[in-house]
Amino acid sequence: MTNHIALFEPLFPANTGNIARTCAGTDTVLDLIKPLGFSVDDAHLKRAGLDYWDKVDVRYHDNLPAFLDSIADPTQLYLVSKFAEQDYTEPDYSLNDNDHYFLFGKETTGLPEPFMRQHEEKCIRIPQDDSHIRALNLSNSAAIVIYEVLRQQAFPNLERIHRYPHDKLK
Repeated sequence: MTNHIALFEPLFPANTGNIARTCAGTDTVLDLIKPLGFSVDDAHLKRAGLDYWDKVDVRYHDNLPAFLDSIADPTQLYLVSKFAEQDYTEPDYSLNDNDHYFLFGKETTGLPEPFMRQHEEKCIRIPQDDSHIRALNLSNSAAIVIYEVLRQQAFPNLERIHRYPHDKLK
């Protein structure tokens, strides 16, 4: 099973770079849905994930339909939105061996509303106090969701105990 973080038309290179770093550290695929609001050669993107960009399985999709066509099992697609009714902790992400996809919207406008209305049963949300903020930061949201998924999957292939560098020399 492989987990995917998919970004719909991301605008800010720092968010994408931070998400790429999270993907590198969790063996998560990063799906980028065009158009992108930056070049992948952009200095800000490189600064946010320079040491990790080559360690990430990045897959580019020309548009949302092309991304959807790339998903083998559409039942494993989750749309992350503050407008969802189901919390991100409610689904059981450990039930099958199929890939899981977590689609996040554009930083300024989220996912297209008609698309979300067509797939309300796939929508999940991170609870937040809407009276203080409009939305959580995209890279923070991606990290929150993927670590819940990995927790439910018992952190596959991830080191659970960190050793000091000198311990690895023994």
